Amino acid sequence: MPRLALYALAVCALAVVAAVVSFAQGSWLGVVWVLFAGLSSNMAWYYVKRGRTTS
Repeated sequence: MPRLALYALAVCALAVVAAVVSFAQGSWLGVVWVLFAGLSSNMAWYYVKRGRTTS
């Protein structure tokens, strides 16, 4: 797995944790974290697929 894909997965996991904490505290800022988790998840998939085709 390419290094950038691992970084994107780590960011996705951290964003999910931040969203859970935000919602648990009653903050609607969690919506932004959910969107950020989706974006980083898509980036991870992109880098995984790109890594498979170039190798």
